[in-house]
Amino acid sequence: MRNLNKMNYPLLITLLILVVNCRGQQSDELTELKSIIASESYPNIDGVLISQNDSLIFEEYFNGFERDSLHDTRSSFKSVTSLLAGIAIDKGLFTVNDEIGKFILEWKNDPRGKITVKDLLEMKSGLNCECFFEIGPCCEEEMWDTDNWLAYILEIPLEHEPGLNWAYTSIEPELIGEIIHRTSNMPLIDFAEKYLFGALGITEYMWQFSPEGRGYAAGSFNIKPLDMLKITQLVLDKGNYEGLQVVSEKWINESTNCMTDVDMSFVRYARTQNAKYASAQYGFMWYRELLQYDSVKTEVLFASGNGGQYMMVLEDYDAAIVFTGSNYGNWRGKLPFDILLKYLIPILED
Repeated sequence: MRNLNKMNYPLLITLLILVVNCRGQQSDELTELKSIIASESYPNIDGVLISQNDSLIFEEYFNGFERDSLHDTRSSFKSVTSLLAGIAIDKGLFTVNDEIGKFILEWKNDPRGKITVKDLLEMKSGLNCECFFEIGPCCEEEMWDTDNWLAYILEIPLEHEPGLNWAYTSIEPELIGEIIHRTSNMPLIDFAEKYLFGALGITEYMWQFSPEGRGYAAGSFNIKPLDMLKITQLVLDKGNYEGLQVVSEKWINESTNCMTDVDMSFVRYARTQNAKYASAQYGFMWYRELLQYDSVKTEVLFASGNGGQYMMVLEDYDAAIVFTGSNYGNWRGKLPFDILLKYLIPILED
């Protein structure tokens, strides 16, 4: 034993020095990263937060935003609605295979009642709405112009058979929110407070309300980026938060098993030179995309919102990342993917 201790002591000292040096190098890289994000190359990035191995290693805000600022999540909130659906399913309120005519009684004897919960979660309802490629009526803006959003949704016709084709729209998450409301006998905002936000210690946020007073399930929800990071970490940790199983691991695995090709690469729209493009895949209101750049080859799971709102999970690096931004309605909303490939992943690898 004495000889073994003598042999290992210098080795332990060497390893300790290497760890200290690596941490110092990472600190220098993170300091440089702040300057890079603040440069003209990356306009309107409002916040970047990085957690690795359950530790917050980077938290910076720009353009007047601060730690306590509430930021619009836009459509990245759809992924939160997916979590709420998972909690409701865990509680036995409904299943993914249920036809929604069972809950949306207005469609009980209507072909639209044959749409399943899974069809809604996968954006395959068949309803005549499409916002991603602008090849049909988006329905969201039209809905916002009415005095009763639910009444508007209930008048949307089928374009094709449910379950066939992916067509991105805000109507599906709105219907999911309505189903949660009807099966739980609780307003969506109360359900979210009791079973998700309360469990995560999220207390400050702001809902967008419909004219009839319902919490909007598809986006325009304002929250602190630090609380967005809690949600991202929850997904990385398979539904567990500080020892509490908020949503089942089964749901996390099922909802993030993205199998639908959306025929669009976020990396391509980020205009990252010399990156290899692969189409993003869609799950239950979550995306995945294979990242291939230089020596990087990994997969990112993410929620996405207009303007550059992202909650990203990098399973290979045990990392959760949040971006907020104000690049609304233009390609620069994808710039976080350029930052991720060029700077963040190399830092996480150190």
